[in-house]
Amino acid sequence: MSIYDIPLKTIDGQEQTLEPFKGQVLLIVNVASKCGFTPQYAGLEDLYRKYKDKGFAVLGFPCDQFMHQEPGNEAEIQQFCSTKYQVDFPLFAKVKVNGAEANPLWTFLKNARRGFLGTKAIKWNFTKFLVNRQGEVVKRYSTAKSPAKIASGIEAIL
Repeated sequence: MSIYDIPLKTIDGQEQTLEPFKGQVLLIVNVASKCGFTPQYAGLEDLYRKYKDKGFAVLGFPCDQFMHQEPGNEAEIQQFCSTKYQVDFPLFAKVKVNGAEANPLWTFLKNARRGFLGTKAIKWNFTKFLVNRQGEVVKRYSTAKSPAKIASGIEAIL
């Protein structure tokens, strides 16, 4: 199974896979609206706007597993993202990234690139995975790594 075969649901409830993004460079991020790192939405949108015409997409996956920092439903999340940060990049339905109920995409990502000290678990919101045009996970960035600081990594594989 490739990254493009995993069943997902968009933020508006449509069944989808990542097949429409095949051949693009992807930055896949677990996001939250009530987190100290929530302002990263602005930086993620900046990256998306800067590189989308070169075959790049940011994909946001809301997650409520870290101190209930994404309490809203999908409609509320979408409203927040569009009004507060003018988010235009694709958002997906709320997911779990850790545990027995982890979304299969996030299990795939964690198995492909481990975190600090070799851990698989996602430690917090705004963990970022960079995927090349062939669907390979090439880098995992911690929550603290701002979107602006990963632009060079994106540019290197565009």
